Amino acid sequence: MNKQLQQKLKNLPRTPGVYFHKSASGEIIYVGKAAVLKNRVRQYFQSSKDFGAKTRALVAEIYDTDWIETESEIDALFLESEMIKRYMPRYNILLRDDKSQTFVRIDMKSEWPTVSFTRNPADDGAEYIGPFYNGFALKKALRYLRRVFPYLTRQRRPGQSKLDEDLGLSPRLSDGPAAYKANLRKLISYIKGNRKAIAAELERDMKTAAGLHDFERAADLRNKLSAMRELQRRVCFGDKEFLDISKDKALADLAKLLGLKDIPARIEGYDISHMSGRQVVASMVVFTNGASDRAEYRKFKVSEKNDDTGNIYETIFRRLSERNVKSWGRPGLMLIDGGKGQLVAAINARDERGVDVPIISIAKREEEIIIHKTKSCVDLSYIQQLQCTPNQNVAVFEDKDIYVINLHPGQRNASSHSKNLRAADDSLVMSAQVQVLNSDNINTLFASTDIIKLFQRIRDESHRFAVSYHSTLKRKNATKSILDDIHGIGPKTKRKLLRHFGSLGNIKKASIEDISKITNDSLAKKIKNSLRDA
Repeated sequence: MNKQLQQKLKNLPRTPGVYFHKSASGEIIYVGKAAVLKNRVRQYFQSSKDFGAKTRALVAEIYDTDWIETESEIDALFLESEMIKRYMPRYNILLRDDKSQTFVRIDMKSEWPTVSFTRNPADDGAEYIGPFYNGFALKKALRYLRRVFPYLTRQRRPGQSKLDEDLGLSPRLSDGPAAYKANLRKLISYIKGNRKAIAAELERDMKTAAGLHDFERAADLRNKLSAMRELQRRVCFGDKEFLDISKDKALADLAKLLGLKDIPARIEGYDISHMSGRQVVASMVVFTNGASDRAEYRKFKVSEKNDDTGNIYETIFRRLSERNVKSWGRPGLMLIDGGKGQLVAAINARDERGVDVPIISIAKREEEIIIHKTKSCVDLSYIQQLQCTPNQNVAVFEDKDIYVINLHPGQRNASSHSKNLRAADDSLVMSAQVQVLNSDNINTLFASTDIIKLFQRIRDESHRFAVSYHSTLKRKNATKSILDDIHGIGPKTKRKLLRHFGSLGNIKKASIEDISKITNDSLAKKIKNSLRDA
Protein backbone atom coordinates (compact mmCIF):
# COMPACT_ATOMS: atom_id res chain seq x y z
CA MET A 1 0.00 0.00 0.00
CA ASN A 2 1.43 3.42 -0.96
CA LYS A 3 1.64 6.30 1.52
CA GLN A 4 -1.01 8.38 -0.24
CA LEU A 5 -3.57 5.58 0.02
CA GLN A 6 -2.56 4.87 3.60
CA GLN A 7 -3.29 8.49 4.51
CA LYS A 8 -6.64 8.43 2.67
CA LEU A 9 -7.81 5.37 4.57
CA LYS A 10 -7.44 7.30 7.84
CA ASN A 11 -10.11 9.74 6.64
CA LEU A 12 -12.75 7.15 5.73
CA PRO A 13 -16.18 8.12 7.15
CA ARG A 14 -18.40 5.92 9.29
CA THR A 15 -21.37 6.30 6.94
CA PRO A 16 -22.97 4.13 4.23
CA GLY A 17 -21.63 4.62 0.74
CA VAL A 18 -20.01 3.25 -2.40
CA TYR A 19 -16.26 2.85 -2.85
CA PHE A 20 -14.15 2.69 -6.00
CA HIS A 21 -10.86 0.78 -6.09
CA LYS A 22 -8.55 2.10 -8.83
CA SER A 23 -5.41 0.84 -10.52
CA ALA A 24 -2.23 2.84 -11.04
CA SER A 25 -3.60 4.12 -14.37
CA GLY A 26 -6.73 5.51 -12.68
CA GLU A 27 -8.96 2.76 -14.11
CA ILE A 28 -11.84 1.78 -11.83
CA ILE A 29 -11.25 -1.93 -11.25
CA TYR A 30 -13.85 -2.63 -8.54
CA VAL A 31 -16.99 -0.99 -7.18
CA GLY A 32 -18.54 -2.02 -3.87
CA LYS A 33 -21.05 -0.79 -1.30
CA ALA A 34 -20.74 -0.59 2.46
CA ALA A 35 -22.99 0.01 5.47
CA VAL A 36 -19.94 1.58 7.15
CA LEU A 37 -17.28 2.72 4.68
CA LYS A 38 -14.48 2.88 7.25
CA ASN A 39 -14.92 -0.74 8.33
CA ARG A 40 -15.51 -2.26 4.90
CA VAL A 41 -12.76 -0.56 2.89
CA ARG A 42 -10.07 -1.08 5.53
CA GLN A 43 -10.82 -4.82 5.53
CA TYR A 44 -9.12 -5.13 2.13
CA PHE A 45 -5.79 -4.13 3.63
CA GLN A 46 -5.80 -6.29 6.74
CA SER A 47 -3.05 -8.88 6.32
CA SER A 48 -4.82 -11.32 8.62
CA LYS A 49 -7.78 -11.60 6.24
CA ASP A 50 -8.19 -15.00 4.54
CA PHE A 51 -8.88 -13.87 0.98
CA GLY A 52 -9.49 -16.01 -2.06
CA ALA A 53 -7.14 -15.90 -5.06
CA LYS A 54 -9.25 -13.39 -7.00
CA THR A 55 -9.57 -11.01 -4.06
CA ARG A 56 -5.81 -11.21 -3.43
CA ALA A 57 -5.22 -10.28 -7.08
CA LEU A 58 -7.59 -7.32 -6.68
CA VAL A 59 -5.86 -6.08 -3.51
CA ALA A 60 -2.45 -6.36 -5.16
CA GLU A 61 -3.57 -4.05 -7.96
CA ILE A 62 -5.29 -1.38 -5.83
CA TYR A 63 -3.34 1.88 -6.12
CA ASP A 64 -6.02 4.35 -5.01
CA THR A 65 -9.51 4.34 -3.50
CA ASP A 66 -12.31 6.90 -3.71
CA TRP A 67 -15.77 6.83 -2.23
CA ILE A 68 -19.16 8.52 -2.30
CA GLU A 69 -21.09 8.83 0.94
CA THR A 70 -24.82 8.11 0.99
CA GLU A 71 -27.37 8.65 3.70
CA SER A 72 -28.83 5.16 3.75
CA GLU A 73 -27.95 1.61 2.76
CA ILE A 74 -30.76 1.67 0.19
CA ASP A 75 -29.07 4.58 -1.55
CA ALA A 76 -25.75 2.72 -1.51
CA LEU A 77 -27.41 -0.36 -3.05
CA PHE A 78 -28.86 1.56 -5.99
CA LEU A 79 -25.73 3.65 -6.50
CA GLU A 80 -23.51 0.55 -6.58
CA SER A 81 -25.71 -1.02 -9.25
CA GLU A 82 -25.59 2.11 -11.41
CA MET A 83 -21.81 2.44 -11.13
CA ILE A 84 -21.15 -1.23 -11.97
CA LYS A 85 -23.51 -0.98 -14.95
CA ARG A 86 -21.75 2.14 -16.18
CA TYR A 87 -18.09 1.25 -15.66
CA MET A 88 -18.18 -2.57 -15.87
CA PRO A 89 -15.07 -2.93 -13.63
CA ARG A 90 -13.18 -6.08 -14.52
CA TYR A 91 -12.89 -7.35 -10.95
CA ASN A 92 -16.64 -7.02 -10.46
CA ILE A 93 -16.96 -9.42 -13.37
CA LEU A 94 -14.28 -11.79 -12.08
CA LEU A 95 -15.51 -11.81 -8.48
CA ARG A 96 -19.19 -12.10 -9.37
CA ASP A 97 -19.14 -14.42 -12.36
CA ASP A 98 -20.82 -17.16 -10.31
CA LYS A 99 -23.80 -14.97 -9.47
CA SER A 100 -26.80 -13.97 -11.57
CA GLN A 101 -27.95 -10.39 -11.78
CA THR A 102 -31.41 -9.49 -10.49
CA PHE A 103 -33.84 -7.10 -12.19
CA VAL A 104 -37.02 -5.48 -10.88
CA ARG A 105 -39.88 -6.19 -13.33
CA ILE A 106 -43.01 -4.02 -13.55
CA ASP A 107 -45.52 -4.73 -16.33
CA MET A 108 -47.22 -1.36 -16.77
CA LYS A 109 -49.42 -2.74 -19.58
CA SER A 110 -51.46 -4.86 -17.15
CA GLU A 111 -54.60 -3.41 -15.59
CA TRP A 112 -53.14 -4.00 -12.10
CA PRO A 113 -49.35 -4.32 -12.62
CA THR A 114 -47.30 -6.37 -10.20
CA VAL A 115 -43.75 -5.78 -8.96
CA SER A 116 -41.56 -8.89 -9.21
CA PHE A 117 -37.94 -9.97 -9.56
CA THR A 118 -36.29 -11.85 -12.40
CA ARG A 119 -32.81 -12.89 -13.48
CA ASN A 120 -33.68 -13.08 -17.18
CA PRO A 121 -35.26 -9.88 -18.58
CA ALA A 122 -37.32 -10.46 -21.70
CA ASP A 123 -38.40 -8.12 -24.49
CA ASP A 124 -42.05 -8.34 -23.43
CA GLY A 125 -42.84 -4.65 -23.07
CA ALA A 126 -42.48 -4.65 -19.29
CA GLU A 127 -40.30 -2.17 -17.40
CA TYR A 128 -37.03 -3.72 -16.18
CA ILE A 129 -34.85 -1.87 -13.67
CA GLY A 130 -31.35 -3.10 -12.91
CA PRO A 131 -29.24 -5.10 -12.89
CA PHE A 132 -28.63 -5.45 -9.15
CA TYR A 133 -25.93 -7.73 -7.81
CA ASN A 134 -27.30 -8.42 -4.34
CA GLY A 135 -30.78 -9.92 -4.57
CA PHE A 136 -31.31 -10.11 -0.81
CA ALA A 137 -30.48 -6.42 -0.28
CA LEU A 138 -32.62 -5.43 -3.28
CA LYS A 139 -35.71 -7.22 -1.98
CA LYS A 140 -35.20 -5.70 1.46
CA ALA A 141 -34.97 -2.20 -0.07
CA LEU A 142 -38.17 -2.73 -2.06
CA ARG A 143 -39.95 -3.79 1.13
CA TYR A 144 -39.05 -0.44 2.68
CA LEU A 145 -40.16 1.44 -0.43
CA ARG A 146 -43.47 -0.42 -0.44
CA ARG A 147 -44.52 1.61 2.61
CA VAL A 148 -44.10 4.77 0.55
CA PHE A 149 -45.36 3.48 -2.80
CA PRO A 150 -47.77 0.56 -2.17
CA TYR A 151 -47.65 -2.09 -4.89
CA LEU A 152 -48.95 -5.58 -5.71
CA THR A 153 -46.70 -8.63 -5.70
CA ARG A 154 -49.28 -10.89 -7.39
CA GLN A 155 -52.44 -10.46 -9.44
CA ARG A 156 -55.62 -9.64 -7.55
CA ARG A 157 -58.17 -12.44 -7.20
CA PRO A 158 -61.83 -12.31 -6.12
CA GLY A 159 -62.18 -12.76 -2.39
CA GLN A 160 -58.49 -12.11 -1.75
CA SER A 161 -57.53 -10.92 1.74
CA LYS A 162 -57.38 -7.13 2.12
CA LEU A 163 -54.82 -7.23 4.92
CA ASP A 164 -52.01 -5.71 2.80
CA GLU A 165 -54.40 -3.00 1.65
CA ASP A 166 -55.39 -2.19 5.24
CA LEU A 167 -51.70 -2.06 6.21
CA GLY A 168 -50.97 0.37 3.39
CA LEU A 169 -48.76 -2.07 1.48
CA SER A 170 -51.12 -2.64 -1.46
CA PRO A 171 -53.16 -0.11 -3.49
CA ARG A 172 -56.81 0.47 -2.63
CA LEU A 173 -59.16 -1.06 -5.20
CA SER A 174 -61.51 1.88 -4.78
CA ASP A 175 -58.85 4.28 -6.13
CA GLY A 176 -58.82 2.49 -9.49
CA PRO A 177 -55.96 1.25 -11.72
CA ALA A 178 -55.10 4.74 -13.05
CA ALA A 179 -54.16 6.02 -9.58
CA TYR A 180 -52.19 2.83 -8.91
CA LYS A 181 -50.18 3.18 -12.13
CA ALA A 182 -49.40 6.80 -11.28
CA ASN A 183 -48.06 5.57 -7.93
CA LEU A 184 -45.92 2.91 -9.68
CA ARG A 185 -44.46 5.53 -11.99
CA LYS A 186 -43.31 7.41 -8.90
CA LEU A 187 -41.67 4.21 -7.58
CA ILE A 188 -39.82 3.69 -10.88
CA SER A 189 -38.75 7.32 -10.93
CA TYR A 190 -37.49 7.06 -7.34
CA ILE A 191 -35.34 4.02 -8.12
CA LYS A 192 -33.92 5.87 -11.13
CA GLY A 193 -32.81 8.76 -8.94
CA ASN A 194 -35.52 11.41 -9.03
CA ARG A 195 -36.18 11.59 -5.29
CA LYS A 196 -36.18 15.38 -5.09
CA ALA A 197 -38.74 15.83 -7.87
CA ILE A 198 -41.06 13.24 -6.29
CA ALA A 199 -40.76 14.82 -2.82
CA ALA A 200 -41.61 18.23 -4.27
CA GLU A 201 -44.61 16.76 -6.13
CA LEU A 202 -45.93 15.01 -3.00
CA GLU A 203 -45.59 18.18 -0.96
CA ARG A 204 -47.37 20.23 -3.62
CA ASP A 205 -50.23 17.72 -3.85
CA MET A 206 -50.51 17.61 -0.06
CA LYS A 207 -50.91 21.40 0.17
CA THR A 208 -53.42 21.38 -2.70
CA ALA A 209 -55.51 18.67 -1.00
CA ALA A 210 -55.43 20.57 2.31
CA GLY A 211 -56.51 23.75 0.52
CA LEU A 212 -59.48 21.86 -0.97
CA HIS A 213 -60.34 20.52 2.54
CA ASP A 214 -59.64 16.96 1.36
CA PHE A 215 -57.94 16.23 4.66
CA GLU A 216 -57.97 12.44 4.29
CA ARG A 217 -55.92 12.63 1.06
CA ALA A 218 -53.68 15.33 2.55
CA ALA A 219 -52.95 13.09 5.56
CA ASP A 220 -52.17 10.16 3.25
CA LEU A 221 -49.71 12.27 1.25
CA ARG A 222 -48.16 13.60 4.46
CA ASN A 223 -47.56 10.03 5.63
CA LYS A 224 -45.93 9.15 2.30
CA LEU A 225 -43.68 12.20 2.55
CA SER A 226 -42.68 11.33 6.11
CA ALA A 227 -41.93 7.70 5.18
CA MET A 228 -39.87 8.89 2.24
CA ARG A 229 -37.84 11.25 4.40
CA GLU A 230 -37.10 8.36 6.73
CA LEU A 231 -35.30 6.65 3.86
CA GLN A 232 -33.09 9.77 3.73
CA ARG A 233 -31.59 11.42 0.66
CA ARG A 234 -31.43 9.41 -2.56
CA VAL A 235 -27.98 9.49 -4.19
CA CYS A 236 -28.42 7.04 -7.09
CA PHE A 237 -27.32 8.79 -10.31
CA GLY A 238 -30.36 9.46 -12.48
CA ASP A 239 -30.75 11.20 -15.81
CA LYS A 240 -31.52 14.63 -14.39
CA GLU A 241 -30.29 14.94 -10.80
CA PHE A 242 -27.28 14.02 -8.68
CA LEU A 243 -25.21 13.42 -11.80
CA ASP A 244 -22.16 15.27 -13.08
CA ILE A 245 -21.44 13.33 -16.25
CA SER A 246 -18.27 15.31 -16.82
CA LYS A 247 -16.78 12.99 -14.16
CA ASP A 248 -17.60 9.90 -16.22
CA LYS A 249 -14.22 8.93 -17.67
CA ALA A 250 -15.53 6.98 -20.67
CA LEU A 251 -17.84 9.79 -21.79
CA ALA A 252 -15.24 12.50 -21.13
CA ASP A 253 -12.57 10.57 -23.08
CA LEU A 254 -15.02 9.96 -25.92
CA ALA A 255 -15.92 13.66 -26.15
CA LYS A 256 -12.22 14.52 -26.28
CA LEU A 257 -11.42 11.87 -28.89
CA LEU A 258 -14.20 13.02 -31.24
CA GLY A 259 -13.87 16.72 -30.44
CA LEU A 260 -17.54 16.95 -29.42
CA LYS A 261 -18.74 20.26 -27.98
CA ASP A 262 -20.79 18.49 -25.31
CA ILE A 263 -20.42 15.14 -23.57
CA PRO A 264 -22.80 12.73 -25.38
CA ALA A 265 -25.50 12.20 -22.75
CA ARG A 266 -27.56 10.05 -25.16
CA ILE A 267 -25.76 7.48 -27.33
CA GLU A 268 -27.78 5.29 -29.69
CA GLY A 269 -26.54 1.95 -31.02
CA TYR A 270 -27.91 0.21 -34.14
CA ASP A 271 -27.69 -3.32 -35.51
CA ILE A 272 -29.45 -5.44 -38.16
CA SER A 273 -30.51 -9.07 -37.68
CA HIS A 274 -31.96 -11.45 -40.26
CA MET A 275 -31.61 -14.92 -41.74
CA SER A 276 -30.87 -14.84 -45.47
CA GLY A 277 -32.97 -11.71 -45.88
CA ARG A 278 -36.01 -13.02 -44.01
CA GLN A 279 -37.57 -11.57 -40.84
CA VAL A 280 -35.23 -8.58 -41.18
CA VAL A 281 -35.24 -6.32 -38.13
CA ALA A 282 -33.20 -3.43 -36.77
CA SER A 283 -32.56 -2.51 -33.16
CA MET A 284 -32.01 0.87 -31.56
CA VAL A 285 -30.59 0.78 -28.03
CA VAL A 286 -30.06 3.88 -25.94
CA PHE A 287 -27.36 4.55 -23.37
CA THR A 288 -28.15 7.57 -21.22
CA ASN A 289 -25.18 8.99 -19.33
CA GLY A 290 -23.21 5.85 -20.12
CA ALA A 291 -25.77 3.35 -18.79
CA SER A 292 -28.37 1.35 -20.73
CA ASP A 293 -31.82 2.95 -20.74
CA ARG A 294 -34.15 0.08 -21.67
CA ALA A 295 -37.29 2.21 -21.64
CA GLU A 296 -35.90 4.14 -24.64
CA TYR A 297 -35.10 1.06 -26.78
CA ARG A 298 -36.89 0.81 -30.13
CA LYS A 299 -37.11 -1.92 -32.79
CA PHE A 300 -37.90 -1.68 -36.50
CA LYS A 301 -39.17 -4.06 -39.13
CA VAL A 302 -37.30 -3.24 -42.33
CA SER A 303 -37.36 -4.40 -45.96
CA GLU A 304 -37.13 -8.14 -46.51
CA LYS A 305 -33.79 -8.18 -48.29
CA ASN A 306 -30.29 -9.44 -47.62
CA ASP A 307 -28.77 -5.96 -47.67
CA ASP A 308 -27.34 -4.67 -44.40
CA THR A 309 -26.29 -1.29 -45.81
CA GLY A 310 -29.71 -0.70 -47.35
CA ASN A 311 -31.45 -1.73 -44.14
CA ILE A 312 -29.23 0.55 -42.02
CA TYR A 313 -30.09 3.39 -44.40
CA GLU A 314 -33.81 2.72 -43.99
CA THR A 315 -33.52 2.47 -40.19
CA ILE A 316 -31.62 5.75 -39.74
CA PHE A 317 -33.90 7.51 -42.25
CA ARG A 318 -36.95 6.46 -40.21
CA ARG A 319 -35.28 7.23 -36.87
CA LEU A 320 -34.45 10.80 -37.89
CA SER A 321 -37.91 11.64 -39.18
CA GLU A 322 -39.26 14.90 -37.79
CA ARG A 323 -41.84 13.08 -35.69
CA ASN A 324 -39.35 10.66 -34.12
CA VAL A 325 -36.78 13.36 -33.40
CA LYS A 326 -39.48 15.37 -31.64
CA SER A 327 -40.81 12.34 -29.74
CA TRP A 328 -37.56 10.51 -28.85
CA GLY A 329 -35.14 13.42 -28.78
CA ARG A 330 -31.92 14.06 -30.66
CA PRO A 331 -29.00 11.70 -29.93
CA GLY A 332 -25.60 13.06 -28.94
CA LEU A 333 -23.92 10.27 -30.93
CA MET A 334 -24.99 7.39 -33.17
CA LEU A 335 -22.96 4.17 -33.13
CA ILE A 336 -23.47 1.79 -36.06
CA ASP A 337 -22.51 -1.87 -35.74
CA GLY A 338 -20.64 -2.49 -38.99
CA GLY A 339 -17.92 -1.32 -41.32
CA LYS A 340 -17.47 1.48 -43.82
CA GLY A 341 -20.48 0.47 -45.95
CA GLN A 342 -22.93 0.64 -43.07
CA LEU A 343 -21.40 3.90 -41.84
CA VAL A 344 -21.75 5.62 -45.22
CA ALA A 345 -25.35 4.37 -45.57
CA ALA A 346 -26.26 5.82 -42.16
CA ILE A 347 -24.59 9.14 -42.99
CA ASN A 348 -26.49 9.38 -46.30
CA ALA A 349 -29.80 8.78 -44.50
CA ARG A 350 -28.94 11.44 -41.91
CA ASP A 351 -27.97 13.98 -44.58
CA GLU A 352 -31.24 13.42 -46.44
CA ARG A 353 -33.10 14.22 -43.23
CA GLY A 354 -30.96 17.31 -42.69
CA VAL A 355 -30.17 16.46 -39.04
CA ASP A 356 -26.73 17.34 -37.67
CA VAL A 357 -25.80 14.28 -35.56
CA PRO A 358 -22.32 12.68 -35.20
CA ILE A 359 -22.24 9.13 -36.61
CA ILE A 360 -19.42 6.61 -36.28
CA SER A 361 -19.24 2.82 -36.51
CA ILE A 362 -17.44 -0.03 -34.79
CA ALA A 363 -16.15 -2.92 -36.92
CA LYS A 364 -17.10 -6.34 -35.60
CA ARG A 365 -13.91 -8.35 -35.99
CA GLU A 366 -11.18 -6.14 -34.55
CA GLU A 367 -13.49 -3.73 -32.70
CA GLU A 368 -11.97 -0.72 -34.43
CA ILE A 369 -13.73 2.64 -34.53
CA ILE A 370 -14.42 3.93 -38.05
CA ILE A 371 -14.88 7.66 -38.67
CA HIS A 372 -15.59 9.37 -41.98
CA LYS A 373 -13.14 12.22 -42.56
CA THR A 374 -15.68 14.76 -43.78
CA LYS A 375 -19.16 13.44 -42.99
CA SER A 376 -19.11 11.98 -39.46
CA CYS A 377 -19.68 15.48 -37.95
CA VAL A 378 -16.76 15.17 -35.53
CA ASP A 379 -13.67 17.31 -34.99
CA LEU A 380 -10.64 15.40 -36.30
CA SER A 381 -8.00 17.60 -34.61
CA TYR A 382 -7.33 15.26 -31.73
CA ILE A 383 -7.40 12.15 -33.92
CA GLN A 384 -4.85 13.69 -36.28
CA GLN A 385 -2.70 14.61 -33.27
CA LEU A 386 -2.85 10.99 -32.11
CA GLN A 387 -1.86 9.83 -35.58
CA CYS A 388 1.27 11.98 -35.45
CA THR A 389 2.24 10.72 -31.99
CA PRO A 390 2.18 6.93 -32.30
CA ASN A 391 2.48 4.60 -29.29
CA GLN A 392 1.18 1.19 -28.29
CA ASN A 393 -1.98 2.48 -26.54
CA VAL A 394 -3.77 3.76 -29.65
CA ALA A 395 -3.32 3.27 -33.39
CA VAL A 396 -4.82 5.52 -36.07
CA PHE A 397 -4.87 4.48 -39.74
CA GLU A 398 -6.02 6.33 -42.85
CA ASP A 399 -7.95 4.49 -45.55
CA LYS A 400 -9.00 6.88 -48.31
CA ASP A 401 -11.90 8.88 -46.85
CA ILE A 402 -12.03 7.26 -43.40
CA TYR A 403 -9.98 7.01 -40.21
CA VAL A 404 -9.69 3.66 -38.44
CA ILE A 405 -8.89 3.90 -34.73
CA ASN A 406 -7.76 0.94 -32.64
CA LEU A 407 -7.79 1.63 -28.90
CA HIS A 408 -6.34 -1.77 -28.04
CA PRO A 409 -3.50 -2.46 -30.50
CA GLY A 410 -1.77 -5.76 -29.86
CA GLN A 411 -5.02 -7.44 -28.79
CA ARG A 412 -5.99 -8.87 -32.14
CA ASN A 413 -9.42 -10.27 -32.95
CA ALA A 414 -11.53 -10.47 -29.82
CA SER A 415 -13.05 -13.78 -30.90
CA SER A 416 -14.71 -13.66 -27.52
CA HIS A 417 -15.74 -10.05 -27.11
CA SER A 418 -15.01 -10.20 -23.39
CA LYS A 419 -11.28 -10.56 -24.12
CA ASN A 420 -10.81 -6.84 -24.59
CA LEU A 421 -13.52 -6.00 -22.08
CA ARG A 422 -11.57 -7.75 -19.35
CA ALA A 423 -8.17 -6.57 -20.61
CA ALA A 424 -6.90 -10.13 -21.01
CA ASP A 425 -3.38 -9.11 -22.04
CA ASP A 426 -1.91 -8.13 -18.66
CA SER A 427 1.45 -7.08 -20.12
CA LEU A 428 -0.26 -4.40 -22.19
CA VAL A 429 -2.23 -3.16 -19.19
CA MET A 430 0.87 -2.90 -16.99
CA SER A 431 2.80 -1.15 -19.76
CA ALA A 432 -0.03 1.37 -20.10
CA GLN A 433 0.01 1.99 -16.33
CA VAL A 434 3.75 2.67 -16.38
CA GLN A 435 3.28 5.19 -19.21
CA VAL A 436 0.61 7.03 -17.23
CA LEU A 437 2.92 7.35 -14.25
CA ASN A 438 6.00 8.40 -16.23
CA SER A 439 4.72 10.44 -19.16
CA ASP A 440 2.62 13.48 -19.98
CA ASN A 441 2.09 12.30 -23.54
CA ILE A 442 -1.39 13.00 -24.91
CA ASN A 443 -1.94 9.33 -25.67
CA THR A 444 -2.01 8.40 -21.99
CA LEU A 445 -5.65 9.46 -22.14
CA PHE A 446 -6.33 6.02 -23.61
CA ALA A 447 -4.18 3.92 -21.27
CA SER A 448 -7.36 2.33 -19.95
CA THR A 449 -9.99 0.90 -22.24
CA ASP A 450 -12.99 2.86 -20.93
CA ILE A 451 -14.14 3.98 -24.37
CA ILE A 452 -13.89 0.54 -25.94
CA LYS A 453 -15.70 -0.95 -22.92
CA LEU A 454 -18.53 1.52 -23.43
CA PHE A 455 -18.71 0.78 -27.16
CA GLN A 456 -18.64 -2.97 -26.54
CA ARG A 457 -21.55 -2.68 -24.12
CA ILE A 458 -23.56 -0.67 -26.66
CA ARG A 459 -22.63 -2.99 -29.55
CA ASP A 460 -23.39 -6.17 -27.61
CA GLU A 461 -26.69 -4.79 -26.33
CA SER A 462 -27.83 -3.68 -29.80
CA HIS A 463 -26.91 -7.13 -31.14
CA ARG A 464 -28.79 -8.91 -28.33
CA PHE A 465 -31.88 -6.75 -28.80
CA ALA A 466 -31.93 -7.24 -32.58
CA VAL A 467 -31.44 -11.02 -32.36
CA SER A 468 -34.15 -11.28 -29.71
CA TYR A 469 -36.70 -9.49 -31.93
CA HIS A 470 -35.64 -11.49 -35.01
CA SER A 471 -36.05 -14.76 -33.07
CA THR A 472 -39.53 -13.72 -31.93
CA LEU A 473 -40.63 -13.03 -35.51
CA LYS A 474 -39.06 -16.29 -36.71
CA ARG A 475 -41.01 -18.29 -34.10
CA LYS A 476 -44.24 -16.56 -35.08
CA ASN A 477 -43.61 -17.23 -38.77
CA ALA A 478 -42.88 -20.91 -38.07
CA THR A 479 -46.38 -21.38 -36.66
CA LYS A 480 -48.13 -19.15 -39.19
CA SER A 481 -50.48 -20.70 -41.74
CA ILE A 482 -52.50 -19.48 -44.70
CA LEU A 483 -55.53 -19.29 -42.41
CA ASP A 484 -53.96 -16.29 -40.65
CA ASP A 485 -54.25 -14.26 -43.87
CA ILE A 486 -57.99 -14.87 -44.30
CA HIS A 487 -60.03 -11.94 -43.06
CA GLY A 488 -62.54 -13.03 -40.42
CA ILE A 489 -60.51 -15.91 -38.99
CA GLY A 490 -59.10 -15.28 -35.55
CA PRO A 491 -57.04 -17.53 -33.28
CA LYS A 492 -60.12 -19.28 -31.85
CA THR A 493 -61.64 -20.11 -35.24
CA LYS A 494 -58.26 -21.28 -36.49
CA ARG A 495 -57.92 -23.64 -33.52
CA LYS A 496 -61.43 -25.01 -34.02
CA LEU A 497 -60.80 -25.74 -37.70
CA LEU A 498 -57.47 -27.46 -37.10
CA ARG A 499 -58.82 -29.42 -34.14
CA HIS A 500 -61.82 -30.64 -36.16
CA PHE A 501 -60.09 -31.42 -39.48
CA GLY A 502 -56.64 -32.28 -38.15
CA SER A 503 -54.55 -30.40 -40.74
CA LEU A 504 -54.62 -27.70 -43.39
CA GLY A 505 -54.63 -30.36 -46.11
CA ASN A 506 -57.85 -31.87 -44.74
CA ILE A 507 -59.48 -28.42 -44.63
CA LYS A 508 -58.63 -28.01 -48.34
CA LYS A 509 -60.32 -31.37 -49.10
CA ALA A 510 -63.42 -30.56 -47.02
CA SER A 511 -66.61 -29.28 -48.62
CA ILE A 512 -68.12 -25.86 -47.91
CA GLU A 513 -70.93 -27.62 -46.05
CA ASP A 514 -68.47 -29.37 -43.71
CA ILE A 515 -66.54 -26.14 -43.03
CA SER A 516 -69.75 -24.19 -42.39
CA LYS A 517 -70.52 -26.54 -39.48
CA ILE A 518 -67.52 -25.01 -37.69
CA THR A 519 -67.94 -21.41 -38.87
CA ASN A 520 -70.77 -19.98 -41.02
CA ASP A 521 -71.69 -20.20 -44.71
CA SER A 522 -70.11 -16.88 -45.70
CA LEU A 523 -66.81 -17.57 -43.97
CA ALA A 524 -66.77 -21.17 -45.21
CA LYS A 525 -66.96 -19.96 -48.84
CA LYS A 526 -64.18 -17.44 -48.19
CA ILE A 527 -61.96 -20.16 -46.66
CA LYS A 528 -62.60 -22.56 -49.55
CA ASN A 529 -61.84 -19.88 -52.18
CA SER A 530 -58.65 -18.77 -50.39
CA LEU A 531 -57.35 -22.33 -50.03
CA ARG A 532 -58.18 -23.12 -53.66
CA ASP A 533 -56.12 -20.15 -54.87
CA ALA A 534 -53.17 -20.87 -52.54
